[in-house]
Amino acid sequence: MKILETSRVILREFCSDDADALARTLSDPETMRFYPAPFDRAGVEAWIARNLRRYQEHGHGLWAMVLKSSGELVGDCGLTVQDVDGQSEIEIGYHVRRDLWGQGLATEAAHACRDFGFERLPVERLISLIRPENLPSRRVAEKNGMTVWKEVRWQDLVHRVYAIRRNRPAEK
Repeated sequence: MKILETSRVILREFCSDDADALARTLSDPETMRFYPAPFDRAGVEAWIARNLRRYQEHGHGLWAMVLKSSGELVGDCGLTVQDVDGQSEIEIGYHVRRDLWGQGLATEAAHACRDFGFERLPVERLISLIRPENLPSRRVAEKNGMTVWKEVRWQDLVHRVYAIRRNRPAEK
């Protein structure tokens, strides 16, 4: 099911058939260098299953990022519920296949998710949890109108919490 569309990508719900294509992103050591480890096949399948549950429970999750030009799944982007310092927050998360880095796809998809989140969810703030050394993801968050709110220990790793408030004008 298609959720969002931008000029270059479609964000749609994952299906179990997406595991091979998504593994090209989540199993890549360079792409996942800020995670404890890249995902093996079982980890990719669990990632998809977790997002399918999120769609049912919350009405959103990480969605498959599909290039409109080719129909190819090239990553994910979406909104997930995260516990940060005991508080429930909605995170904009994104992963893009390495051969497509630097083309603005994550920024484009993150903008669409930001707008979707503020239009559809009763939240005053959206966040992105980013490791301090992950400069490309930090740049995406900044281009999405986010600034550093605080630094936390999340999943046993230091993360910066980037945030944007509903009433803050964001760049398009």
